[in-house]
Amino acid sequence: VQLQASGGGLVQAGGSLRLSCEASGAIWDDHFKGWYRQAPGEERELVAEISSWGATNYAESVKGRFTISKDDAQKMVYLQMNNLRSEDTATYLCNLRVPSRGLSMWGQGTQVTVSS
Repeated sequence: VQLQASGGGLVQAGGSLRLSCEASGAIWDDHFKGWYRQAPGEERELVAEISSWGATNYAESVKGRFTISKDDAQKMVYLQMNNLRSEDTATYLCNLRVPSRGLSMWGQGTQVTVSS
């Protein structure tokens, strides 16, 4: 499986961006698609995750501002980011994990920069 992320960019505080991640190859039935982010000097953190059955999980810092969604037919996962803040600036990475198989796969990052 390969993951291709896109949609990052430079935006002013209060603005919006939509990240996309396309998965190629076979995907297992039980899986989680997620977005993580990593800022310079910081640890990678989970931003949002969605299970194959549609359950979602968000970091507290993004609840009410970010929405994760998926299109199974297109093997896509999206992250709609609204009301962006400077602290959201980071490299965002998409992830596919399959707990039953002990697998965790990463796409390349896409940079999100929020100017204040």
